[in-house]
Parts: sequence; C-alpha cells; structure tokens
Amino acid sequence: MIRKKVIVIGSGFSGLSAATSLAAEGFEVTVLEKNASPGGRARSFAAQGFTFDMGPSWYWMPDVFESYFQGFGKTTSDYYQLKRLDPSYTVVFGEKDFMQVPAALDQLRAMFEDLEPGSGAMLDEFLRQAAYKYKVGIKELVYKPGRSVTEFMSLKLLYDVVRMDVFQSFHKHIRRFFKHNKIIKLMEFPILFLGALPENTPALYSLMNYADIALGTWYPMGSMYRIVEGMMQLAEEKGVRFLFNQDVKQIEVSQGVATGVVTINNRFEADVVVASADYHHVEKQLLPKTYQSYSDKYWDERVMAPSSLIFYLGINKRLQNLNHHNLFFDEDFGPHAREIYTDPKWPTKPLFYVSAPSVTDASVAPAGCENLFVLIPVAPGLTDTDEVREKYYHLVMERLEQLTKQEIRSSVVYKRSYAHHDFETDYNAFKGNAYGLANTLMQTALFKPALKSKKVNNLYYTGQLTVPGPGVPPSLISGQVVAKEIVKESKMEVVA
Repeated sequence: MIRKKVIVIGSGFSGLSAATSLAAEGFEVTVLEKNASPGGRARSFAAQGFTFDMGPSWYWMPDVFESYFQGFGKTTSDYYQLKRLDPSYTVVFGEKDFMQVPAALDQLRAMFEDLEPGSGAMLDEFLRQAAYKYKVGIKELVYKPGRSVTEFMSLKLLYDVVRMDVFQSFHKHIRRFFKHNKIIKLMEFPILFLGALPENTPALYSLMNYADIALGTWYPMGSMYRIVEGMMQLAEEKGVRFLFNQDVKQIEVSQGVATGVVTINNRFEADVVVASADYHHVEKQLLPKTYQSYSDKYWDERVMAPSSLIFYLGINKRLQNLNHHNLFFDEDFGPHAREIYTDPKWPTKPLFYVSAPSVTDASVAPAGCENLFVLIPVAPGLTDTDEVREKYYHLVMERLEQLTKQEIRSSVVYKRSYAHHDFETDYNAFKGNAYGLANTLMQTALFKPALKSKKVNNLYYTGQLTVPGPGVPPSLISGQVVAKEIVKESKMEVVA
C-alpha cells in the first residue's frame, strides 16, 4: 500500500505534534519550516554565553506533556528533566510588597487566610470546582475537533458544560469566592495567558487556576527549548523529515484538492497538507482567493490575544529580589487592559513580567551573570518602531530597578528586543499577535476558525488560531486532534 504524503507547514508545537502523530500512523511526513530551527514561537538563541528562550517561559499542565510522550511509549524524562519551582512565582504589588506564591497548597491556603479570614476554605471549594473543570475540559473538551454541534450533544457532556460555568464570566465567578484585591489579582492572572479580559472569559477557565495551584509551575532544565528538542527527536524517531529555511509561498489547488506545496526554492507533492503556520497568512497569502474559507471582514472582526514587547537581557552580575517568574502588578491593570482590548494603543502604565531562568538554571548564563526575559503585553496591530521600543525599555527598567532596589541597566551586556514587526516577519503573525485568538465565549470550540478547510478537501489547520486555542499545551493537543481527524478520514476513503 502506497503511503500518503503529508506536508506540514511549520514546526511549532502543533506542527511537531501533528507530524509525529501522523508518522506513527504510517504517513510519509515532511515538515517545512520557514526559519533555520524548529519550535516556532518557542525557538531559542544564544549570545555572549547566554541562552534565551524566545517565547513560552511557563511550563504548566505537566500531565498534558506526559500524556503526549506516553502515547508513543516514552516519557518526558526520556528527553528532558523537570524541576518544580518553589515559590511558583512572585507577584510584585509595589515597593516592599512582594507576594511569594508557595508551591505547597497548605502554605498558600494559610497565606490566603492571612489576607482574608475564611478565604482558605473558599480556596478549597474553588479548587474543587476547578478540578472538575480541568478533568472535563482538558481530558475531554479540548480533544474535540469542533466540527459539529453533535460532538457536544451527549446528555452527560451537556450536564458537564452547565456545571463548568461556560456562560458565566470569570470576573463574576472569582468574586463569588474572594473579596481581597490581592487574592483576586492573583487568581485572575492566569487568564492573561488566554488573551482576554476576565469579564469576557468564561468561568470554565478557572481550570487554569487548578493547573497553576494544584499541578504546579515547572521548568525543563536547560531551557524551555528542551521540549522542542525532545519533540523533534521523537518525530525523527517516527520517521518525520524536517527541512528548514523553506519559506512556503503557495499551496497548489486543483478542483478543490491540494496537490503540492511550493516554497521559495522547491516544490513538494502532497496528498494532505497540514498548516501549522499562521491561519490567516495561509488563507490569504498561500491559497487562491477562490479557495479561501473566510473573508477579510471575518478576520477583522476576530478578537485577537495581545502581542508582546519582549526584551532579552544579559546582565553581568547576579540580581537581588527576583525569582524565576515575577509578575509586576504595581500599576492598575484596568487602564492597561483597556489599552489592549478596548482602545488599542501603546500602554501608559503597563504591567509587565520578568523571567530570570538563571535563578533556577546556571547553564543559561555565564558564571556570576543573570539572564532576563522582560515582557510587556500590548495590543496587536500597533505601529512598532525602534523609538517606541526604547521608550518602553527605559520605562519598565526604571520601575524594575526601583522595585527591586538595584541598578540593572548599567550592567546590561547583551540586549535584544522583539515585538510586532518581528512576529510578522518570523511567523507571519496576523496583526503581529503573540498568542493567537482571545478565548472569549464566541471564539470557543465551534466558533473558532475550522481545523479543516471548507473549500480544499485535504487541507487542515492546527495551532493557536484554531481548536482548542492558544498556549503551549493547547497547541500540542491541537496537533493530536487534527492528526486524529486526518487518520479517521483517510480510513473512510479506503472503505469507500
């Protein structure tokens, strides 16, 4: 029997996952990657003895990664070693007002109780409900392809959906349990990963709090890129072929069927095409207009998750008062949120995040030095200039120095910035977004761009602009979901 040829465009988490899953099912899989290395937004680079993760820096939902590797008879420990962080992260509310979030639940419960008497018991109840949402949401709902309402029509699932507060906002849900402002800020923070305001995010996503508090914050020693390396190694073990510096320029379509993929210097025949690249770019730039499923109006009406202004900094000394993950909530999130979602503009007083992986992992910086990743969430689609980047560098670094009581800028020996223009250049990201579609109710499951083209019979999509949504674990799952659909439909063709 002749093996079907699958071309996967892009080698981010969803592309790696889809390619490996399909190769394990007997398909002949080739991955075409635009850049010189795999990983998509999770790429890494080295400079002056520092190793920088370019994108994802949080390792949550370890069970999702473990389940992925176990599906191929492996474990995560075959490819990288995990360390649980304690404290999980630090929230900075102001000068001398640092909240160290402990990994141990009993310690977190005691911290809540100190802030708000009675909140310890409320935390237990909140987590009990969140655990149920995690069990159903992550184990069942996110693995559904979102192609038909019938997927959600079982009585049990309808009952589960009601219990999971899909139609209540996270904003209202969290305030049923807690009143203290610091606790609310702490509990709402994971929603920022979903790219929407708590007011517009379904309470279902309290499952993120369960992932944070119950399952913990971890780190793969050596850098987050170890995950990419592990997934690529597994893919190659299954027979996947990787070709880099292959910028795809066209998907050839004949009578509603994709027949080949054309890069800047090659052509590849295909029986199936899986687009792990930016969905909007593939639709609008790689397909003939006749075969595009969504209009310009449709895309303009999508609510996008934020973009990011990132600084990669090498510091020639060790720093004080920083943990591995640090959230700076010393300014009011309300105005910053409005400047992201309601009235898009460069923020006036932005919140920001600092990762210092060298606190945990000495290998990512020279001896006696510190590795910093500084991120400001900003609206997508903004005009991105060197002058703007430099303005925000000094704005944020001044606050960082003031809050941590130390001079930093004079010790910076390596500096690189990354924002909208880079996301567009490197990943063809729609409006320079960093995280994909916002997880609002009307952009969940069936309401996301479909994982299969409506007009090209053998073209599928995977990644953060389709089901199940943005984030590393969902992207990894997205690849598995689309592979399962391809396998199922291929078997149907054989029967027919």
